[in-house]
Amino acid sequence: MTTPLKIVLFGPPGSGKGTQAELLAERLGFVHYSTGEAFRTHIAQKTPLGLEVERYVTTGMLIPDEIVLKVVKAFLDDHAQRPIVFDGFPRTIVQARGLDRVLAEQGLELFRAVLIDLSDDEVVRRLSSRRQCRKCSKIYNLTFMPPQRGGICDDCGGELYQRTDDSEKTIRHRLRVYQKETSPLIDYYEQQGKLVRIDGA
Repeated sequence: MTTPLKIVLFGPPGSGKGTQAELLAERLGFVHYSTGEAFRTHIAQKTPLGLEVERYVTTGMLIPDEIVLKVVKAFLDDHAQRPIVFDGFPRTIVQARGLDRVLAEQGLELFRAVLIDLSDDEVVRRLSSRRQCRKCSKIYNLTFMPPQRGGICDDCGGELYQRTDDSEKTIRHRLRVYQKETSPLIDYYEQQGKLVRIDGA
């Protein structure tokens, strides 16, 4: 029996990881793993892991890698026999090694790590044009996916706004964090022969 594919999507903020992961889920039946979504699910269901995560979230502290990996393991326990796309996870070498270990414990391995590459200037242009609905959280982009009516969500009629993390100053800071913490994954997966580069533009 063929083992269902496990794929990592990574790249700078605004490169389109979430959009591509949703397309893989919609068109090819992948299960979409997003760390933030997994955290919210555990918190909402008040699981023991959710209570652990909530403690960090409510105090604004960084969630330790060991807890992040416990959440990933719980997700794999439920979805190991389905194709999975990991969206924006892992973010660091420590997390990448942890993911390899968690997969190996289930007799699985990562098939490919797909880097969606994008220049810093294009990241700033994209993210500073991003708008989100206050009611349903749908994302728009004024440049290439604008709403039909200015400032109003097509789906629910809610007000669109610019998130504080989409200002140019914040975006540049996020890019510096990405270069420091996440870009080392390029070498890590290249050495494993699993890296695929895609031009995000």
